Amino acid sequence: MKKIIRLLGIFALMLMPVFLMAQGAEAAASSPVFTNDAVVLGILICLLGLVFWTDTLPAFKGFYKVVPTLLLCYFLPAILNSLGIISGEQSSLYYMASRYLLPASLILLCISIDFQGIKNLGPKALIMFFSATLGIVIGGPIALLFVSYVAPDLIGNVTPDELWRGLATIAGSWIGGGANQTAMKEIFEVQDNIFASMIVVDVIVANIWMGFLLYGAGISDKIDKLLKADNTAITDLKNRVENYSASIARIPTTTDVFMLLSVAFGGVALAHFGADTIAPAMTGFKESLEAIGLTSLMSKFFWMIVIATTVGLILSFTSARKLEGVGASRIGSVFIYVLVATIGMKMDLGEVFNNLGLFAVGFVWMLVHVIILLFVAWLIKAPFFFVAVGSQANVGGAASAPIVASAFSPALAPVGVLMAVLGYALGTYGALICAWMMQAVVS
Repeated sequence: MKKIIRLLGIFALMLMPVFLMAQGAEAAASSPVFTNDAVVLGILICLLGLVFWTDTLPAFKGFYKVVPTLLLCYFLPAILNSLGIISGEQSSLYYMASRYLLPASLILLCISIDFQGIKNLGPKALIMFFSATLGIVIGGPIALLFVSYVAPDLIGNVTPDELWRGLATIAGSWIGGGANQTAMKEIFEVQDNIFASMIVVDVIVANIWMGFLLYGAGISDKIDKLLKADNTAITDLKNRVENYSASIARIPTTTDVFMLLSVAFGGVALAHFGADTIAPAMTGFKESLEAIGLTSLMSKFFWMIVIATTVGLILSFTSARKLEGVGASRIGSVFIYVLVATIGMKMDLGEVFNNLGLFAVGFVWMLVHVIILLFVAWLIKAPFFFVAVGSQANVGGAASAPIVASAFSPALAPVGVLMAVLGYALGTYGALICAWMMQAVVS
């Protein structure tokens, strides 16, 4: 206990100058202390370095048993953003990380994928994914009904019709992703001011839940015992990939590093080129795609993720697989951690107090989602890994599902990616059902 208190004191002292600078800022939200992305990137990398360095120190051993490193990498940037030191809204770093580092990490993490190990995971992964989707679909109307009954004055100056239409965009985001969210905005003609409020609720609630999942990954063995789950298949997959990596590991030469980077960013280039070619071509079928609910096919981000993942999967059948021996998954994990920091930087905890009614709906909605997930996991004895990745594949999508999967092991990141792509396909359908149910509730 003394070590933990001392550790918290050290972190408080390190952050004290930041707190003082934040208090001196006139308007944290509009005028962050640091606006230069080069400076902000340096701050984020130093934070990540600080976390990983302290993780190696004996004095911090007890602390990191309680707080996973990945969770800290996520919440420290969120604190800086909430204090007005940096601004996720004004920075382009998330765009850089999600468009360049994310596809590169997917390629590097998929390059040593063990298909037999994933096959051995069995049907529980899909059951939990669809349970997560069900939780979002029915959670919306349940949350709306609950808050309207318990605290009808809490929601504020939003008409019932505007409310269910706006919440439909959150359903699209939490089942599929940004493309599905935009589709709901267009289908239900959501006003821009309502849409902006819904985006804030979407981001804050989803990111807070992601924080709980990252924490849960650090104590997954304890949770699995409570769920009476058998995590043998997951452990076997982790061991198989780790043993393979150890068997081919060697000190990388300069040539090895350039080969690794050329495969990663050559694949990124191919993913962007393909996305820039395919997505515009798909807009020619806009009416047909909207009619069948596959608006995701017009999203460049969707095609970028699909192509990058496909490149990694194809390379896993070639000699490029041996790049795992010179640190493919390690470099991929570094990219993931940078992405985690930029995602955390987008969360402003202070926004929760600006519209408590909408956030109440959002939190109850997420609670229904979680209860259904845990109940089904207990019923079928599914490991917490399936709970976390099934949930994040819906709520977070391709940008954060591999992050949560990587919190368990980098070997499991491809599972998160594959499930997230499935979420894109179901997003519009699930959101439409949820929207119609919410409309019935407020009518």
